[in-house]
Amino acid sequence: MPKIAFTPALRRFLAAPAMEVEGATVGEALAAAFAVQPALRGYVLDDQGALRRHVALYVNGRPVSDRKGLGDSVGARDRIYVFQALSGG
Repeated sequence: MPKIAFTPALRRFLAAPAMEVEGATVGEALAAAFAVQPALRGYVLDDQGALRRHVALYVNGRPVSDRKGLGDSVGARDRIYVFQALSGG
């Protein structure tokens, strides 16, 4: 099963432990994490179900390419990392 981990910045606001989840795509893996911790959804996704502008998501160190549909595939040994992106100057 893929493992998903959330940045410490998100964990300041709510419980977001690393977890193993079911799913063949990023979207399915996130849905499984949200089933465990529903409040995470609002921090990670916008109202249309796309990644929020200031959220970065990586699979095995590579940024996801499908930020809207979350259709990037994931395998059983993949690691998904969810970060709050930094902005500013």
